[in-house]
Amino acid sequence: QVQLVESGGGLVQAGGSLRLSCAASGLTFSRYAMGWFRQAPGKEREFVASISRRGGSTYYADSVKGRFAVSGDNAKNTGYLQMNSLKPEDTAVYYCAVGLWATVDSAYNYWGQGTQVTVSS
Repeated sequence: QVQLVESGGGLVQAGGSLRLSCAASGLTFSRYAMGWFRQAPGKEREFVASISRRGGSTYYADSVKGRFAVSGDNAKNTGYLQMNSLKPEDTAVYYCAVGLWATVDSAYNYWGQGTQVTVSS
């Protein structure tokens, strides 16, 4: 019943920007934290950013802090990851997830299918 669908990925040149969207259904969006994760070829999945329930707090991996911004629109049941100043090392499949606690990876119980982001040099 719960479904998360990512969109907005694609190919962009280094220094460019993309905005990823995560549309949620089957849940009350405002009652959940949302996290963003990514997995590059040959690497483990890593945490990117998250936003708490009600949007009061945001968290970022050191590698993206100052370049990425996470937000949500409760009226649209949609979360966003704005990515600026993209680097080739940002190339990965990006996943959104929802759960009870933004700061606890194991609390994310529902995941999207992923969207590919490729940053060329």
